[in-house]
Amino acid sequence: GYAIAQAARDLGANTILVSGPTSLEPPRGVKTYLIETTDDLCETVLDLLGEADCLIMAAAPADQKPAKTAKTKMKKSKSAFDLPLLPTVDILKTVATKKKKGQIVVGFALETDNGPSNARKKLKDKKLDMIVLNETGAESGFDVETNKITIFDAGGGEEDWPLMTKQELAEKLMARIAERMK
Repeated sequence: GYAIAQAARDLGANTILVSGPTSLEPPRGVKTYLIETTDDLCETVLDLLGEADCLIMAAAPADQKPAKTAKTKMKKSKSAFDLPLLPTVDILKTVATKKKKGQIVVGFALETDNGPSNARKKLKDKKLDMIVLNETGAESGFDVETNKITIFDAGGGEEDWPLMTKQELAEKLMARIAERMK
């Protein structure tokens, strides 16, 4: 996400980054909103959506949250501990109901099984213009500087991109999105 924000800024876009906790420094010249939870992310994205020509959701927000939040510290116990979970809001599905005409929405997917079919399903279900399927492995995904992706678009297009640095990928992706916005 940080590389994408930097690439968008470098193309001259008025760029806003919404980020959860990280050790990364936001790119200079990019307005940044720091959030903590998936609910915070949803609220901030929806607040900013009306002024955006393009929304790129590269985050991996939590799919579940605790059903109850403790008001005080929960002491250690020798007995088993149950933590009931509830689903979090589906931000992209919510965005689809509020998307304005001409606005481009790009999602990301990291799948461990049936990647292409799951990505195509998300593309359709969430009414995205494009979805980027991340591959995972020793050289691609989290905690490495490289990534390999497949892009699916709403028109049925599919394009595999070779392994490249995340910065190169971000620049190429932003160029593709900018071309689409013309």
